Amino acid sequence: MIKRPGGELASRPLHFIWIADSSGSMEQDGKIQSLNTAIREAVPHMKKVAEDNPNAQVLVRAVKFSNGAQWHISQPTPVADFGWTDLSAEGETDMGKALELVAEQLKMPPMSDRALPPVLVLVSDGQPTDDFDAGLKALMDQPWGKKAVRIAISIGKDVDTEVLQKFIGNSELKPLAANSPEALVRHIKWASTAVLKSASSPAAGAEVPAGTDTANVPIPTVAPAPDAGAATATTGGTQNAGTSNTAAPPTGTPAGSAGDPNDQNTVDDVW
Repeated sequence: MIKRPGGELASRPLHFIWIADSSGSMEQDGKIQSLNTAIREAVPHMKKVAEDNPNAQVLVRAVKFSNGAQWHISQPTPVADFGWTDLSAEGETDMGKALELVAEQLKMPPMSDRALPPVLVLVSDGQPTDDFDAGLKALMDQPWGKKAVRIAISIGKDVDTEVLQKFIGNSELKPLAANSPEALVRHIKWASTAVLKSASSPAAGAEVPAGTDTANVPIPTVAPAPDAGAATATTGGTQNAGTSNTAAPPTGTPAGSAGDPNDQNTVDDVW
């Protein structure tokens, strides 16, 4: 860990960005209200994770996309000071523009070369109505876009999962499927805690030799539990920063069982 003059330990910035669908379809069946509730409930858990990982300065903000995209919370806000402002839903699903907006902020500057890999969490219930591929290319053209931990959460059964899979960039990890408010809370909490904990761990903050473009990031190997309790994760292998730093796929749960977070046919289906 870097030390400032005088010996004070220097934390490294870790940018956590929500990329939230606020299109008109999110108004149906209370999806947007459930998303607002889920993120609001996750914030205290994020603060606890940040307190336990002093090597990282966790900075949170959010992009919303509908007709175009804009910063919903524009300033990188220390998680200790972060509060969620509710989204409303209307319009189209311009997901590509949202990724372009994020890509602009992952350039250097404003990003620092001593930052930790950012965490990007994309949440959507539909299909892009603009040029998603162009937006994804803009994101992946940035070194910090490639190095980012990229998680996707699908709401309901009308989502273009192929698009979300492209965003994740890891064929072994599927988008987390939320077909009920409870499942959405569970997945949001996991993305906000287990993934954040791994990305902000001391191993993730290890110094990289000059002239290299890699940084080892511990990867969560446990997906959200079927209950809504506190999210936990163990860390397994690492991935180089030049590749997609995404969480490993869910393990230890038979596909299609009641505990499978990606099971699309659970008894609590609402969406």
